[in-house]
Amino acid sequence: MANSLRDQLVQTGLADEKRARKVEKDKRAGSKKVRRGQAKGDDHAERDRRRRAEKAERDRQLEAQRQAERQRKESTAQIRQMIRDHRLEESGGEVAYQFTEGTKIRRIWVTPGQQKQLARGDIAVVAFGKGYELVPAETAEKIRERDPAVVLVHNAGSPGSGEDSDPYEEHPIPDDLMW
Repeated sequence: MANSLRDQLVQTGLADEKRARKVEKDKRAGSKKVRRGQAKGDDHAERDRRRRAEKAERDRQLEAQRQAERQRKESTAQIRQMIRDHRLEESGGEVAYQFTEGTKIRRIWVTPGQQKQLARGDIAVVAFGKGYELVPAETAEKIRERDPAVVLVHNAGSPGSGEDSDPYEEHPIPDDLMW
């Protein structure tokens, strides 16, 4: 009973020894191809082509990420340089100007003149390192083009908004108005 099917077929005469050895050899060769991944028409050239295409796609994605990182660093360096070159001198302000940064209320000390300029939109507050700086409105717009999150306060003044302009100039007071 321990005899294999091949041995039993050879003993009964239904198969000859030579043909049985050939079938067994073909079977072993087929299983080696399956282990190597060559079965079912999958040849080396096709796998190599696929591998090269996948590598090229990964390389393109990696290069795009590197390029975006270079642009981000370059933009950050430009912003830092603009703030250093155009920041207004701090002269020990005595008025606390409060503004929001995200969900927190922050405070910067300014002079009364700077407070009026902030209200009119002539100057802006920008984040610089761990602190805040005051810069002219033109500089704030250039910074905003590169990174809007850096400009924290920039009150857009209406054209012709100065201290002498009257916001109700277009609306005359009626003569018959009783107080």
